[in-house]
Amino acid sequence: MSKLNPEILKPKQHFEILDGLRGFAALVVVLFHFMEWIFTDPGKNFIGHGFLAVDFFFCLSGFVIAYAYDNRMAEMGIVEFFKSRFIRLHPLVIAGSVLGLLAFLFDPFGGHPELYTTGKIILTFICSILLVPFPVIEDRGFNLFSFNAPAWSLFWEYVANIVYAFVLYRIGRSLLFLFTVISALAVCFVAYRSGNLLGGWSGPTFWDGAARISYSFLAGMLIYRSKWIIKNKLGFIGLTVLLLFAFISPSSTWNWLVEPFIVLFYFPVIIALGAGATLTPSLQKLCTFSGKISYPLYMTHYAFLWMFGNYFTNHKPDNMQLAIIIISALILLPAFAYLIMVTYDIPLRKYLTNKRKR
Repeated sequence: MSKLNPEILKPKQHFEILDGLRGFAALVVVLFHFMEWIFTDPGKNFIGHGFLAVDFFFCLSGFVIAYAYDNRMAEMGIVEFFKSRFIRLHPLVIAGSVLGLLAFLFDPFGGHPELYTTGKIILTFICSILLVPFPVIEDRGFNLFSFNAPAWSLFWEYVANIVYAFVLYRIGRSLLFLFTVISALAVCFVAYRSGNLLGGWSGPTFWDGAARISYSFLAGMLIYRSKWIIKNKLGFIGLTVLLLFAFISPSSTWNWLVEPFIVLFYFPVIIALGAGATLTPSLQKLCTFSGKISYPLYMTHYAFLWMFGNYFTNHKPDNMQLAIIIISALILLPAFAYLIMVTYDIPLRKYLTNKRKR
């Protein structure tokens, strides 16, 4: 067997504005998860479309995967590709599962772990760290991954990566465009049937997640391969404002139209603009940090959300208390994610990468 060229394993240069937007979207997801506890009526939630950040992640992922691997998959091979993705993604899958288990067992504000057998808890945890959907814990809303709810999107990210390795990187642009159109029809069907695109995280909405990842991932790939990169001077701030508009768009009976429009057209345009925008040097460090912290934040925050939910339900805090809690969380949770990143994620990935090279 010939030795793999180490240059093939090196990561490519980042699109720094897109990194910054990913971090901003991750923070929006955290805020949305707090606010959905407070506003059970989405029409009253000022960030009611924050969940669409997941579709933005999917589209950005398709763009980045195509950019990073299209021209080196043939030499790298499927096994090395899977190793790269596993090292990048799975340490935080495990960390999020451990945090979720601890929150489930030791939540000071409520919860009922005593209602579940030790065997069921252990099996649920094993499924969580292996990314096997197992929606059986009622106290966790029958999430696909009871100990780390956001992992549902990582499950579909893994599926997309597998399909990319075996099929998508080999096909031409015309066939990719056809698959994207078919997936767009699936997204429209899901939105019309359900009235929105909120599904994918639970057993009954499992296949909604398939439609959401299929279109957005393919669209991201299509943007890269078609070179639909729009040169502009909006910069990071301008594009952040444009992205925010999608998340604060009002929720209404027209969600079945508005949400597909955002996912099918608005997000791809923002990614095309983000790839073609010029970054102000003064914001370079912010965008780089934002990109690095986005995935750790996304995968570690939800354990604290369950504790907040139990506190909110059982203690009924007033608006001032809620404001203090949420503002503090939007500062402390990224700080905690950073701590996890520098003490666990980066060292473990570095260790696995070095071992792989040896």
